[in-house]
Amino acid sequence: MRHARVMGFAGLAIVAVGAVAFAQTTVNPLPENAPVETASLDAVDLTKTAWGDAEAGQGKAAACAACHGADGNPSDPQYPRIAGQSERYIARQLALFASGERSTGLAAVMVPFAQTLSAQDMRDVGAYFATQKAGAGLADDGEIADGPYKGMKFYEVGQQLYRSGDAARGVPACLACHGPAGAGNPGPAYPHIGGQMQDYTVRRLQEYQAGTTSEKDPALFKIMATVAKPLTEQEIQALASYIQGLHDRADDEAVAQAAPKS
Repeated sequence: MRHARVMGFAGLAIVAVGAVAFAQTTVNPLPENAPVETASLDAVDLTKTAWGDAEAGQGKAAACAACHGADGNPSDPQYPRIAGQSERYIARQLALFASGERSTGLAAVMVPFAQTLSAQDMRDVGAYFATQKAGAGLADDGEIADGPYKGMKFYEVGQQLYRSGDAARGVPACLACHGPAGAGNPGPAYPHIGGQMQDYTVRRLQEYQAGTTSEKDPALFKIMATVAKPLTEQEIQALASYIQGLHDRADDEAVAQAAPKS
């Protein structure tokens, strides 16, 4: 049986101390309308752009609909969900595609589209998708038959890694940077991942695990490469499944549980 999972967050206070320390050393929030830090890109200079215009971005994003859906929620699982993604993250990824620095996965599909956009266009497109509401998929609650996680439900393996990480292997909790519901952190351009397509998340984690990139400034890539390296294939699949089932209601539940009782 497969269905969406929305988890309570009463136990989040027990998140590994290492995960919190990891977040404190990597998260440096910036205003959403700050310049996108991509000065190392030769083909696209995003440092001189203004805050994106969502209305203008809607028209410029028309070509994106074929793969990502008109509102950034695709029907084909091989394409990422970009609805609700931060403006800064989308602009940076478009710049990486346009410059040739991001060349894995379906980059060949993205490059010709990205190269038609100016730096400001990229921020406008990002602003448009940032205003769209991200959907969510299904998390797998089938029971694992054998191996180290025998008897656990498939999504529970991903939930454990997402919430608590694995201190013994140096794997921080995903929520340390991406938040309890996967909303991300737009300042340092940590992406919104809640509800992301499982197939896409698996592919990206495998790319990070391979540890090779052509980015000239690979700081963010290296963070994820370090996180992904110890994960088994089963853990990657389970984590991607759990993330696919995450959505904003989780944040609502966390707020409700933290509110003082009258």
